Amino acid sequence: MPDTIELPAYARSLGITVCSEDAGMPVLTVAFGPNVEGRPAHFHGGATAGLLETAGYAALHAALQAAGRDPQLKPINITVQYLAAGKSQASFAVGRITRLGRRNANVAVEAWQDDRSRPIATAVMNILMV
Repeated sequence: MPDTIELPAYARSLGITVCSEDAGMPVLTVAFGPNVEGRPAHFHGGATAGLLETAGYAALHAALQAAGRDPQLKPINITVQYLAAGKSQASFAVGRITRLGRRNANVAVEAWQDDRSRPIATAVMNILMV
């Protein structure tokens, strides 16, 4: 799967890559560095949100590709919940499709660092497909 997902320029500028897959969904990662640092030794909230959003769209693209569909995606809304500060280490994120309809999709995304059971942020995405 990592070879079939092309990430947008914004994700590439942050250093986000596909590192593996989980239950058919791509797992994305971003290393800590100056391009994602906010306050000293911590991830910027925008970089965390960018990782979550990118993981959500990657999961949706994977599900649509598996279904033989290729619609244009338009965000309806994206809600991010910050749960803990991202420290100076790699972060990971994966999306899970909660509803895949004909015209809209709902995606839940979680980001973590060293312990997947302790997420640093989550997101809920509602996407229009045209």
